Amino acid sequence: MLESEYNKRRRLPRHLRPAPAPERPFSYEVRPAVFADVPDVREIYNYYVRNSVVTFDEKPWTHRKWADKFAETERLGLPFLVAVSPTGQVLGYALAAPWSGTTSFRYTVETSIYLGPGATGKGLGRSLLQALITACEEVGLREMVAVISDRGAEASIALHESLGFVESGRMGRVGYKFGRWLGTVYLQKSLRPRRRRGLFGRNARRG
Repeated sequence: MLESEYNKRRRLPRHLRPAPAPERPFSYEVRPAVFADVPDVREIYNYYVRNSVVTFDEKPWTHRKWADKFAETERLGLPFLVAVSPTGQVLGYALAAPWSGTTSFRYTVETSIYLGPGATGKGLGRSLLQALITACEEVGLREMVAVISDRGAEASIALHESLGFVESGRMGRVGYKFGRWLGTVYLQKSLRPRRRRGLFGRNARRG
């Protein structure tokens, strides 16, 4: 064996090995989504479609479907936020969608928040949901509703409750996915809107 080969294979004692480089702190920025974020948002959501029951969707969303979703939120002036890493990678997203197409519900929205599988457990979900609450108040919305699976989404329920959402009802065995029956938990939060403005171009009366 050549000396150079021996030196390459030799391992230094633990106390003489160089210290590993410190792990970079987890950092991100929360900003409004842009159309270029749609492919990353689609991949995050479809991960949960394929691997969990936190969404009842059974078929992955296409790029076209997400593009239409993005266009709808822009048309209605609803918040659609993403959290991105310093390199620009989308780590998670949060958005508000109409609770109903009926104009009487124009001050109420349904929340949706999903994190990439490598971004959970680091406080990102709380930052995104808090930013979404603030953004909804800024555009004049009054109620937020979260519809959460009653199986496998305990962390999501706890997150919403920690930010003031209150359980307002449950429905059992309304969904069926991966060979199991699933129910839903409804949580609601009343907002303090900073302006009077609803969806579908109608405003509230004073009082």
